[in-house]
Amino acid sequence: MATRLDELMKFRREKIARLRELGINPYPSVSRKDFTNGEVIGHFEQFENKNVSLAGRLVSFREHGKVSFGQIQDEKGKIQLFIREDLLTGTNKELQTIGYNDLELIDVGDFVQTLGKIVKTKTGEISIEVVEVRIIGKSMRPLPSEWHGLKDIEERYRKRYLDLLLNPEARKRFDIKTKLFKETRNYLDGIGFTEVETPIFHPIYGGANAKPFKTHVNALDSDVYLRIAFELYLKRLVVGGYDKVYEIGRDFRNEGIDQTHFPEFTMLEWYETYADYFRVMEVTEGLVRHLATKIFGDTKMMVGETVVDVGEPWSRVAMTDLIKERLGLTVVDMDASQLTKYAKKERLGLVGGESKGQLIFIIFDEKISKSLIQPTWVIDYPVEVSPLSKAHRSKSGFVERFECYIGGREMFDGWSELTDPTEQRERFEG
Repeated sequence: MATRLDELMKFRREKIARLRELGINPYPSVSRKDFTNGEVIGHFEQFENKNVSLAGRLVSFREHGKVSFGQIQDEKGKIQLFIREDLLTGTNKELQTIGYNDLELIDVGDFVQTLGKIVKTKTGEISIEVVEVRIIGKSMRPLPSEWHGLKDIEERYRKRYLDLLLNPEARKRFDIKTKLFKETRNYLDGIGFTEVETPIFHPIYGGANAKPFKTHVNALDSDVYLRIAFELYLKRLVVGGYDKVYEIGRDFRNEGIDQTHFPEFTMLEWYETYADYFRVMEVTEGLVRHLATKIFGDTKMMVGETVVDVGEPWSRVAMTDLIKERLGLTVVDMDASQLTKYAKKERLGLVGGESKGQLIFIIFDEKISKSLIQPTWVIDYPVEVSPLSKAHRSKSGFVERFECYIGGREMFDGWSELTDPTEQRERFEG
């Protein structure tokens, strides 16, 4: 049984056949575009009454007797088409143009090229008064209704190309992400870091606690893992003599999917020799302030319903001090059995056999972390949950590690690197 989509596609195939009968190629090799729509609209005074060629996707079209109106959209925006029967060049095989009587062969969703004069209509809308129109890419499938948009969240995420086409806010988020990468590089390059690229296939995965994806390299007849972190190879570059290195790239973790987790994701990781965790926190704060200023023009931003100011000094508080402040528990003086009793009373997620350090972290993570809205460095973690971090210089059983929370979410994780190879082996074997 034919669906509505089947019928629409059948009509479009018939239009393609009709265009070919007229000698019009609906998929030409060459097209012309002098300017973007945004350039024309943004500098109308320079273009007024001048003939230009514009191209884009037809996103709306309506006929009114001998006058028709439409809109074409390109990367920089939309511009109105003002089409008069007496001005439009007829259907012409040599010019590959469509005449007024054959405009019915064009559908919303098609890519078209137009030539005409830039004018303002009586309603004040900047338009191109079209004298030539060509089809440069005939669409087989209709677009979702521009009026109703693409409302289904699942559909938006599965078909991001349609989300970008119909929802300006989606495009804004993509543009922000592009600028974020650019400005991250500008900041780190500006303070002496070198960007590098490390292997994605790892013979031994490491640098984080995560389940990897496994694949096989036929040429080597060897199993390998998609990287879960950049750490091991970035450290090799440090061994090789680089003092400051960073990488922005994809990592892969074969775990769950939710709003903050996905099997493939982009991560930034950097290493600096002769630096402790205080230095890393300073660099990170500088990076965030730089990004906020360059992208948003302000250090204040909305996170949920709260204004967060990354320009103010970020608080730094030890995990045990935070637990005492928020929950009234002096965990450093409690043993594992007392902490277990508390965790069970609060119905925290235990698997059994947790050490004191693990219990301290569980209490913080489940009872406090989501309430940290303003930028907060939680520092000095138990050694049991931080095997790669250097032992704290003054607190036995703890390490020099931080996590930064903004808006109730962990944003950054780092530490003073453990450089004692004997201690590192003992931790892994213990």
